[in-house]
Amino acid sequence: MSKLFFVVGNSGSGKDSLIQEVEKMYPKNQKSIKIPTRVITRPLSPETEIFESVDENTFLKWESEGKFIFSWYIYGLHYGIRTEILEWIKKGHPVVVNVSRKIIEEARKQFHNLRVIFVHVPFEITVVRLKERGREDPKAMQKRLTRALKNQYLSDADFIVDNRGDLKEAAKSMLDYILSEV
Repeated sequence: MSKLFFVVGNSGSGKDSLIQEVEKMYPKNQKSIKIPTRVITRPLSPETEIFESVDENTFLKWESEGKFIFSWYIYGLHYGIRTEILEWIKKGHPVVVNVSRKIIEEARKQFHNLRVIFVHVPFEITVVRLKERGREDPKAMQKRLTRALKNQYLSDADFIVDNRGDLKEAAKSMLDYILSEV
């Protein structure tokens, strides 16, 4: 059975950018890395974040039908990870997914092969990044910033990536950790 890697961190920490970079750098001679597309109840936007946009009714229907292995609700949005990851793990693929820290405790009960990677970025940089991406209205941004300030560290992370500087350097650090685990 392969490993499941949760990538968690505050909004604006660069989780998706790191995951995309790790995917590009992943050695071709290894069992291929799998990165599921998250399902989110948010309209699509021209950003680096790749996700499937659905309306709330569709999401809740899929959730009730058991189409998600993980789902959570935060900032007024539903997020889900499809059950396809179970097949990938069974076939020996490492699976890397951007999730909320809210689901870690429950997921650890389900998956003994779970490793949590926390993406750390100093609060001042988080503020700049959130303003630059311009996705949230002022009220939503304040909620994310308040949560970020309270969650600068994750004590039960298996690995911490410092993503304040060069993306490729941070991705290489994350990749080295993933390879050491697979």
